[in-house]
Amino acid sequence: MCGIAGIMFKRADLDLQTGQALIDMLDGCQHRGPDSTGFALYGDSNPGQLRLRFFVGDDQEATESVQRIQTALANQGAEVVQDERIGNNYRATVNFDGDIRQLSYRMEHVSKVISIGASLEIVKDVGSAHHVDDRYQVHAFRGTHGIGHVRLATESDVKPEASHPFWATGFADVAIVHNGQITNYWKMRRRLEQRDFQFSTDNDSELVAVYLADKLSQGASLKEALKSSIDDLDGTFSFLVSTGDEIGYAKDRLAAKPMIMFENDNLISIASEEVSLNRLFPGQALNTKEPPPGTYNTWSRSI
Repeated sequence: MCGIAGIMFKRADLDLQTGQALIDMLDGCQHRGPDSTGFALYGDSNPGQLRLRFFVGDDQEATESVQRIQTALANQGAEVVQDERIGNNYRATVNFDGDIRQLSYRMEHVSKVISIGASLEIVKDVGSAHHVDDRYQVHAFRGTHGIGHVRLATESDVKPEASHPFWATGFADVAIVHNGQITNYWKMRRRLEQRDFQFSTDNDSELVAVYLADKLSQGASLKEALKSSIDDLDGTFSFLVSTGDEIGYAKDRLAAKPMIMFENDNLISIASEEVSLNRLFPGQALNTKEPPPGTYNTWSRSI
């Protein structure tokens, strides 16, 4: 089943409690996916810097993983300027002006990469939204926008690396949450691999993220990439995608996977169920709408 949620605050003068908003929204649809929860969070960026997150395990395993990561980063010309271990993650901010795609592929051979971005950080783990928040302090995050996911494991194990969101491996700041199944996954993946793209999982959500990021790298707008995805991807799907400055959705023509949205002058919010939107405005009657089948749209910050 699974559930998705996303929010973008349109103006910089708002109290951008993105982390708490996504916790509330995902808690509202946690019944759709009790196995794991994840967040893709977007904040300010600094020129020439990247934020990296890795799964490193616990105790001695984590210590050894961090040492390998630090050595590999240095070998790739990435200077660590700030880092910490939190939960089973290692997060590092680095100065780097090289090829992000090659950096990500090489680091994937050292430790499991969760995300790389100038403004993106993905936080995900087994358990509920509140469990993940307790471990990683998601509620403290202040930022412009984000997307989230609650997962019901149906085709793979219940483990942190199988949870969503997924980033577009090799492309900074592109992330996706997805409810559904891409039935031409292997056909699409082989086409990308023939162009030397690499994948770190067999999850169809990672494929969609890389597909969209590839379109963006070729000069397409996010809206154009979403339009083409409805024709190129087979299956039943509703997904949200986010970049450093945009958020968008696409919905297949069968519309088997639910999606509902609310928009006002301050924000756009989208989720699998209306209860998630109601968590943002308790006690208020909302003028929500359901995107029609086969549609797509994007939003960016107005100020």
